[in-house]
Amino acid sequence: MPYYLGIDGGGTKTTCAVGDDSHLIATATAGPSNIVRVGEAQARESLQQSVRQACAAAGITPAQVSCTCVGGSGAARPELAAIVRDSLAQILATPIDVVGDMQIALEAAFDTGPGVIVIAGTGSIAYGRDSRGTTARAGGWGFAIGDEGSAHWIGRAAVSAVLRASDPRDGTQQTHGPRESSLSLSSLSVALLKAWGVSSLTDLARAANSVPPPDFAALFPPVAASQDEPATQVLTSAGRELASVASVVIRHLFAKDHTASVPVAMTGGVFRHAALVRQVFYNELRALDPRTEVNPQVVEPVEGALRMARRAARRSAAQ
Repeated sequence: MPYYLGIDGGGTKTTCAVGDDSHLIATATAGPSNIVRVGEAQARESLQQSVRQACAAAGITPAQVSCTCVGGSGAARPELAAIVRDSLAQILATPIDVVGDMQIALEAAFDTGPGVIVIAGTGSIAYGRDSRGTTARAGGWGFAIGDEGSAHWIGRAAVSAVLRASDPRDGTQQTHGPRESSLSLSSLSVALLKAWGVSSLTDLARAANSVPPPDFAALFPPVAASQDEPATQVLTSAGRELASVASVVIRHLFAKDHTASVPVAMTGGVFRHAALVRQVFYNELRALDPRTEVNPQVVEPVEGALRMARRAARRSAAQ
């Protein structure tokens, strides 16, 4: 029996799925494998670990795998694809296709049909395909200049919000930087300090401005869990930003399409763990284009990677 691997390599985690011709058999999750963010060594370790663990869970060895498809942020770039392929070739002796994370997400959401997928994980991007097979993307320009609505963007915006809130608002003098008293800190501020292991807002600001940049995405969980007004405002803004980037793709691909509906799907940890972002995204996108039909379920991109591995194997067998 042939077995296939689908791998979703992200900036936070790497998921590997094992399947046969028609069923998903097992999955496993390892650490991050975005080469740009974590480096070649960490990416290789995470990729190989996810494969070994998924194969063990499925009761097979890597030698039994017939074909593999990997999707990752930026992984479609030739130089990064080569690193991913070489990393996996050390434990897999079968064909390895490397594509972008947006491609496996689109596949998972719509198979080969039309639609728009919006990814909001460590980074963010919108990607779509119309009924003629034309594709378009928007956003995804990286955490330093874009990735609006992503976990990184949310973490950075939250730090900015709590630091701005610490500025004096009533004309009083402040000579020693942000307020340090724990009694005056909001619950969001306390959660952000804890997440980064710092003890004051001054230290939080120093960490935020350090070189290389800190892991702002690590602040997303406490922001998503917070009931403070600044957190609500940041998450609301994230939902609107993601709707905006989706609307760019929709206008490009479907402006002249008189279809009654435009399928849209969501994927990534921000959508999965922040109900407010999902709600605002849905409402805002429907307001921008009433034709949109948003799938309420958050898509698992690794399922698209597994599907693409099966398809690649069929094409190879037919040649």
